Amino acid sequence: MRSLRPALLAIVLPLLSGCNTTDQSKRFTRNETSSLLKKLEVVSLELGEFPFDGPGAVIDGDTVRVKGLQASLRLLAIDTEETFKKDWERQAFAAGWEDYKKKMRGNSVRPVKMATPAGEEAKHFAVDFFEGIETVRLERDHPGEIRDFYGRYLAYIFAKKNGEWVNYNVECVRAGHSPYFVKYGRSRRFHREFVDAQKEAIEAKRGIWKPGTMHYDDYDERLRWWAEREAGITRFEREQNEKPESHIALTRWDAMLKLEQRLGQEVTVLGAVQEVIQRENGPAVVKLARTRTQNFDIVFWDRDVLLNTGLQFKRGEYVQVRGVVQKYRNSRGLDALQMQVTLPGQVLAPSEELEQMLSTDSKAGSSDKDEGE
Repeated sequence: MRSLRPALLAIVLPLLSGCNTTDQSKRFTRNETSSLLKKLEVVSLELGEFPFDGPGAVIDGDTVRVKGLQASLRLLAIDTEETFKKDWERQAFAAGWEDYKKKMRGNSVRPVKMATPAGEEAKHFAVDFFEGIETVRLERDHPGEIRDFYGRYLAYIFAKKNGEWVNYNVECVRAGHSPYFVKYGRSRRFHREFVDAQKEAIEAKRGIWKPGTMHYDDYDERLRWWAEREAGITRFEREQNEKPESHIALTRWDAMLKLEQRLGQEVTVLGAVQEVIQRENGPAVVKLARTRTQNFDIVFWDRDVLLNTGLQFKRGEYVQVRGVVQKYRNSRGLDALQMQVTLPGQVLAPSEELEQMLSTDSKAGSSDKDEGE
C-alpha cells in the first residue's frame, strides 16, 4: 500500500513537533515581554520583535501565538484550510472525500470553512518555516485595526532568515497554502507582493492550486465572493480618505469614539451585518458587528424600507449606511448610539453591480487595478 502523506497521518495522529533552540536568538526578560505585549494595544504599524516558541507556537497555517499572549494572532491576508481538530471531522473524512465535502457544505449558499488534508499541510509548512525561531517581528496593516471580530490581534509576522526579515504571510501564499485573502479588504502595505506570490503559486501548481489533491474545490467561487467584498471596502476607504470625518469604519478601534463625536451629524459607516431583528411591534434593527459583544444598531421604523435595502439577506456581508448618529437609552439603562434609516438609498449593499467590478487581481494577479497603497 502506498505510504500516507504527512498531512493525512495528521488527521488520525496528533502532530508532535519539537522546538529547536539557537544561541543566537534574542532573550527576553519578564519585564521586556510585559512591555512588548502592551504595545499590541497601541495604535501603530510596527510593533517590534516578540518572543516566539518556534513550531510550538503554531496553531494552524494562519494562526500563531507569541509568548505571554493569551489571545492568538490572526495573520493578515491569508486563509489556509482548516486542520482536523475534532473526532467527528476525522470520521466524516474517513467515509470518503466527495461525501465529506458535500456534508460539510450542506445547504450553505456560500463556501464554508472545513478541515482538509491541505489544512494539515499548511500547518506543516508553518511549523517548518518557524523551526528554530525564537524571535519574530510583528507589524500591522493599518494602525487603527488592532483586533478582529473574535478578539485576535491582526498582524503580519516576520521571521529572520539568512539575516533578513521574511514575511511569512506572503511566503504562505507563494508556497500555495493559501490564496491572497481579501475578504476583509486588500493588503494596504503588501498588495503587490501578495498578488505576485499568488500568481507564482498558481502557475507552478503548488499546494491548493495543484489539481487532483484534497483541498477546497470551490476557489473560483470563493475568490469571486471575496473580491466582491473587497471592491466595496476599497471604494469606502477611497471615500474615507477624501472625507475622513464623515466616513467611519466600524472595524477601527476608535469607531465608537468618532461616532460619539459626530452625534447629531450625518456620517457613513462601514460594517458587517451580524443580525437582523424584526419584531411584530416596534422597529426592525440591523446590527452591524464590531466585536462578538459590541454592535452598532441601524433602526428601520418602516419595514418596507428594510425590505427594499435587502439587508435581511446580507448577513455576514459588509454594507455602507448613511444617516444621523443618535443616542438612546437601551433596555439596560445605558446610553447607546444608533442610526435611523428612512430611505433605501441610505444603504449601499453588495450587488450584482459590484460583481461586475471584480478584477483578476485576487485570482491570478495579472491586473493593473489601482493598488491603493
